[in-house]
Amino acid sequence: MIIGVPKEIKTLEARVALTPGGAQALAAAGHSVLIEQRAGDGSGFEDQDYRAAGAELVQHPDEVWQRAELILKVKEPQPVEIARARPGQTLFTYFHFAADRALTEGMLATGAHCFAYETLEEEGRLPLLTPMSEVAGRMAVQEGAKYLEAPQGGRGVLLSGLPGVEPSHVTILGGGVVGTNAAWMAAGLGARVCILDLNLERLRYLEDVMPANVTTVFSTRPAILELLERTDLLIGAVLIPGARAPKLVTRADLRLMPKGSVVVDVAVDQGGCIETCKPTTHDNPTFVVEDVLHYCVANMPGAVPRTSTFGLTNATLPWTQRLARLGARGAVEESTQMATAANMLAGEITCQAVAEAFEMPWSPVLDVAAKL
Repeated sequence: MIIGVPKEIKTLEARVALTPGGAQALAAAGHSVLIEQRAGDGSGFEDQDYRAAGAELVQHPDEVWQRAELILKVKEPQPVEIARARPGQTLFTYFHFAADRALTEGMLATGAHCFAYETLEEEGRLPLLTPMSEVAGRMAVQEGAKYLEAPQGGRGVLLSGLPGVEPSHVTILGGGVVGTNAAWMAAGLGARVCILDLNLERLRYLEDVMPANVTTVFSTRPAILELLERTDLLIGAVLIPGARAPKLVTRADLRLMPKGSVVVDVAVDQGGCIETCKPTTHDNPTFVVEDVLHYCVANMPGAVPRTSTFGLTNATLPWTQRLARLGARGAVEESTQMATAANMLAGEITCQAVAEAFEMPWSPVLDVAAKL
């Protein structure tokens, strides 16, 4: 199969979908790998690294899209890339369709097969979302701590506090991969951390493994409102696979938070779990609502592209190999995991959560695959 890797064009997105090591593995399996020139620059990979791995360097993105049967990306296709996609072509990337109707309708119109990293499920886990969730959870605390500083517009508090000065309070909505990694980071810095979740078994697990400065609370509306009054940093870490995130904090709720406190909504790429959040970019990452500073960058791991690219390729490569070997139909029919990643096939939505987000029709993935 001909596999193409274009350079990412989302604002300040420096990750690349494939490391030279990944390119070498695909080439060794007999696939042709096309890499757009300078696609790996932001992650510290030079063109010569890919050439030595057996990939072909291509000068213009149009050629990558025209020649490739399988396109590997990191972020959702931008409008110019949607225009390049064609019927029967397969795309494997983070789509997050449920948060973007224009993207959903645009990709449907192309007739391409869309496999989403974030919905691939294996034994109840989301293995292709996990590495970027780990990065985003850790970064949420790092960025939150920075924007709590007074020169950044925050209330001027140090997460750790000092001897004789109490530490900051960090509230985390969601105890999954993002929330767990955020809690470890915040706790390590000495903050007082509270994780909320609806899953009691998950809360019991977190209670066992977290240090003493982390507490767990069953998530209810009264519990959230009570915590907001003393929260310096609020982290949104809620995920419903493939679907829009539920709104757990309203605009009016923010008035309970101290002036100059910070919100980091990691769920923003699925619509956000805080009502006032909207996607921002690394070049303009924050805004203020109700005297609360919001950081809502939808591609947070793009700020640490080298770490993120290694983590991404480590997770995606085995599934990319399967998709390249079997094609869209074969992958769906042979692998239940790949079937969960298939959000669209040949102009039909095959992920129920995406369809429900926009009240659009959907078809069972195996029924659509049988027609390919």
